[in-house]
Amino acid sequence: MATTINVTVNGKSYSHEVEPRLLLVHYLRDVLRLTGTHIGCDTSNCGACTILIDGDAVKCCTMLAVQADGCEVTTIEGLSQNGELHPLQEGFREEHGLQCGFCTPGMIMTATNLLKNNPNPSEKEIREGLDGNFCRCTGYHNIVKSIQYAANKINQKEVAS
Repeated sequence: MATTINVTVNGKSYSHEVEPRLLLVHYLRDVLRLTGTHIGCDTSNCGACTILIDGDAVKCCTMLAVQADGCEVTTIEGLSQNGELHPLQEGFREEHGLQCGFCTPGMIMTATNLLKNNPNPSEKEIREGLDGNFCRCTGYHNIVKSIQYAANKINQKEVAS
């Protein structure tokens, strides 16, 4: 028996009938065609599926789409604004925070939540904040530098405002 969900994704409202067992990651990828959210492990261990729900980082590979009913969802596709990269996306590009790129959307979404709660994290706080997000390529050094880059850029914008 299908259930109707109403959800706002990247600022756009959607209403769909979904099967109650449909995972949110499959709703995003298969129904909305937002394929930036990756499926890595299906167990919430790797973090590749991390998105923001009502501003908080959530691993959506084990969350049902019906659980997002009424929520505001942000995916990696929703971070850039007016054709400009989000400072985290820019940081990953400038500081070479990715290699294969598979973990990158989840890392960026986790880091978005981290910087919201701690706008000037130390290296240790960044590494702890990324706990639960796995990268099999980089060794995390440039990922940390990418997040530091973004934090500095965001903080400079706020000081200038």
